[in-house]
Amino acid sequence: METLKIDGSIGHGGGQILRSALALSAILGKPFEMHSVRKDRNQSGLRRQHLCGVLATAEICGAKLEGAELGSEDLLFIPKKIKAGTYQFAVGTGGSVSLVLQSVLLPLAVQKVNYLGLKAEA
Repeated sequence: METLKIDGSIGHGGGQILRSALALSAILGKPFEMHSVRKDRNQSGLRRQHLCGVLATAEICGAKLEGAELGSEDLLFIPKKIKAGTYQFAVGTGGSVSLVLQSVLLPLAVQKVNYLGLKAEA
């Protein structure tokens, strides 16, 4: 399967492009490679809340990861199938909880709809 290549410095170069890419990759089962993650920020690369989102999303879909470490500006994310379950993620700060949820909530909701045999209509 072809890996989508994403420039993480697009737009304002924040973490939203990463969170969106994680959620869509998990849902669609398509791998992506992101470079220049948060490149133009004061502290470029993955910060704690970004890394937590990456690891949380990887956990819910059994993804293979490369570059998932603090400060990394390059990430490879290869998802497998989303799996239902009870998950616990140590985000570190309260303000970051909603940011991590942006990565995992929709994939888990889609998985639940699929599990129940319901049709998710666009």
